[in-house]
This record gives sequence, structure tokens and C-alpha cells, in this order.
Amino acid sequence: MHIGFIGLGNMGSPMAHNLLKAGHQLSVFDLSQPAVEALVEAGANAPGSVVDIARSPAELIITMLPASAHVKTVYLGEQGLLAHVQPGVRLIDSSTIDPLTAREVEALARAQGNPMLDAPVSGGTTGAAAGTLTFMVGGEQSDFDNALPVLQCMGKNIVHCGPAGNGQVAKVANNLLLAISMIATAEAMNLGVALGMDPKLLAGVINTSSGRCWSSDTYNPYPGVMDNVPSARGYSGGFGSDLMLKDLGLASEAARQTGQPVLLGALAQQLYQTFSNQGHGNLDFSAIIKLYTGVSE
Repeated sequence: MHIGFIGLGNMGSPMAHNLLKAGHQLSVFDLSQPAVEALVEAGANAPGSVVDIARSPAELIITMLPASAHVKTVYLGEQGLLAHVQPGVRLIDSSTIDPLTAREVEALARAQGNPMLDAPVSGGTTGAAAGTLTFMVGGEQSDFDNALPVLQCMGKNIVHCGPAGNGQVAKVANNLLLAISMIATAEAMNLGVALGMDPKLLAGVINTSSGRCWSSDTYNPYPGVMDNVPSARGYSGGFGSDLMLKDLGLASEAARQTGQPVLLGALAQQLYQTFSNQGHGNLDFSAIIKLYTGVSE
């Protein structure tokens, strides 16, 4: 299949690479020329703009963008997808944005004959590279069924969450919990080490006990506990703290709109805001442990 892919960041780039590995023809676009060049070297072509992607022979276009504002620009702008894409071309947005924006864009796309799914992901850069992401998908069942083979090239767990926007609902709830659990893991690990426990041994106990969670057994924030995670490489790469802060903002706004309390979510948002204000927003979100260890470099 000929697929267009817009957004080649830490998540989008490995996702696009996996589509190439699966044998799909790929047309890519990103504002980062090195990211585009890396995909071209792997076999993709680079038309040069969003409009060119829209006008390409692509049967499906996937976007992976930073925030709601970028999604609106790429889809709804004068030089955006909906103004230039042919009817019948399917659209998938894997950005993490607010459900209302996802539903607004989907309705406009569908009205002009372009079936659309919102399909945010979970699993981090490790899952993106390994092709084991979880996709939380909102949209029509028939569109989900058609997209499933493509999504399976990039992910292991593909879940249809219901109508348009529900993929974003699932993602907001998931990342709210993820932020809270990472902070809790950092707090527990730091306390145990301060009390004299070896961090690897402590993590092993937690990971075979009732405190076990993904933040501890797959993405432990304490340096030296695990290999091939951001804490083993100075918290570089991964899922940036500023991106987590953005997602917590989405959760806060969704809670405001529905009148739901998110007490721990509000505290997590303030902790990540503090961390970002200290100049660490580019570090992986597991680096939040620095607030506990007192390490500021």
C-alpha cells in the first residue's frame, strides 16, 4: 500500500520505518530535514510538503504531531490535508490531542468523503522501534477493520475504543495514570535507596510484589536498574517531560469540561511543571526522579 506519513519525531520516525520494513511504499514529510533524509535513505520518498503528500497517490495518510494546534493546521489549514486530499483517501491521526479536537477534525474529514480514525499510541520510543505499540483507536468499526493490517505493522495491541475521539479519551486516561505511577515509582525507589536498599534488589522486590507497574518493571527511573531505558542514558530520548506535561494539561482540561476531580493528576501536573521550569522539559519523563534525588544537572 502507498502510505503518506507526516510527523517524524521520536515516535513517528520508528513507526514509519516499521511500515517500510513491512513492505509498504511511503511518502513522508517533516519540518526536520535530517528526519526526512533518514527515511529516504531507508526507502521512502519525500514529496516536500503537506500539500504534496495530500496530492500523492497515497491510499492512506498517517499523522503523528505534537499537539492539537499542529493537528488543526495540518488538517484544516489552507495548505492542509483536507483542502487538497482526494475523497476516499483514509486518514489516521496518531497524535495525542484532546477528544473534542479529534471529533471536530474527524467530522469535517468524513463530511468530504475521507474516513478518519484517531489512533494515539502507548509504549514509548522503545515500543515504537520494536513495533509493539498499543494503539487506542476511535472511529467507525469498518474503518478500524480496514486500518488494522497497517496498524499491526507498528503495534502489537490494537484496541477499538468506540466512536471518533474515544481513542484520545483512552490515551488521556492512560497517560494521566502513567504520570502518577512514574512519580510514585520515583518516590518509592528514592526512599528505598535512601534507607540503604540496593536499587536493583529493591526494583526486583517491587516487580514481584503488589507495587509492580510498568513504570517500575519496564521503564524504571532509577539509574543503573535497567538497560535500554532513558535512565540508563542520562534520560535522553524517550517521551519528553514537556510532552507528559502537555498530556496532563489535556487531562486537566477534559476533567474541567466534564466536572470530574483529578486530584493526583493536578499534583502530577504541578510536579512536571516545576521540573520543566527547572529546564528539564527535554529530558524523558522518567527523569522526574531528579526532583527526589536532588540531582539538577
